[in-house]
Amino acid sequence: MAKKETPLQPPRRGAQQHRIQFADRRRSWRRHHALVARQALRRLRQTPLDSTMTLAVLAIALALPGFLLTALGNLQALTAGWDTEPRIALYMQTALSDQSIDRFSRELLLRDDLSSVELISREAGLAEFRRYSDFADLLDYFDHNPLPAVIMVTPLSRDPAVLPLLQAQLQALPEVDEAQLDLEWVQRLDALLALARRGSYVLGGLLALAVLLVVGNTVRMTIESRRDEIIVSKLVGATDAWVRRPFLYSGFWYGLIGGLLAWLLVQLALLMVTEPAQALADLYLSRFEVSGLGWSGTLVLLATAALLGLTGAWLAVTRHLNEIEPGEG
Repeated sequence: MAKKETPLQPPRRGAQQHRIQFADRRRSWRRHHALVARQALRRLRQTPLDSTMTLAVLAIALALPGFLLTALGNLQALTAGWDTEPRIALYMQTALSDQSIDRFSRELLLRDDLSSVELISREAGLAEFRRYSDFADLLDYFDHNPLPAVIMVTPLSRDPAVLPLLQAQLQALPEVDEAQLDLEWVQRLDALLALARRGSYVLGGLLALAVLLVVGNTVRMTIESRRDEIIVSKLVGATDAWVRRPFLYSGFWYGLIGGLLAWLLVQLALLMVTEPAQALADLYLSRFEVSGLGWSGTLVLLATAALLGLTGAWLAVTRHLNEIEPGEG
């Protein structure tokens, strides 16, 4: 009976091929990023003088627009509680008697273009002047009350085009010495706040460009100081992403630490203006309190600073890393 032949087994190889799992690759990628981030932070600490000067410039550049926007937000919150109802103050002729002024105020109530009329007599005006003015002692030198009676009227319309016409009509009345529209200063203040806010955006854009240039120049000098190390890394097969990574983390740390220092500067500046701002609020009987950046503002400041640092480093690395190649003279 013939023997059954067994199939020949393939010869065993000395080395076996293994497929790298995606999870292992992801863990290795995370470990390398954490290592590079720590090394980049350690390099900043190895040059304390240069790093401190760069971080100081970044902190000032980031703190200026942050403080301006925060101060404008506080000022807008302070003025939000003020009375913005358009009112016209009618200063009466001093020669008129109290009876004539009272009769004139009643006549104003019959006008269909006014919603309210308030009479402030000479005595009430004098008492208020003595209460709030630092020059109340000067009134003792007068034989009579020099202050005129005032009638505060509230127009029915709030149209900016109608209010000046109504002011002129009331000014032309023979009993009125002068008519002043109280809303004008509020409108001027709103215009100034809008202008200041727009200027803060422009200044913030210019200073953001300055941050990019400072970080980019710092990273460029770091690249030049490590030129030989970069060439050796490329000779042994390092990719551009691998070589670029430490410099990107350096820019990230510059931006983030600069943002933290900028936050500290903004908080210190706000502490310095808290007392006079509170005194101003007390004059207007407001419960206003100075507020800082808050959690959202702080996160925006830190995220913007880190992004600017990372972008500045990316631009510098992209520009100068391509110029460093093995075999160059």
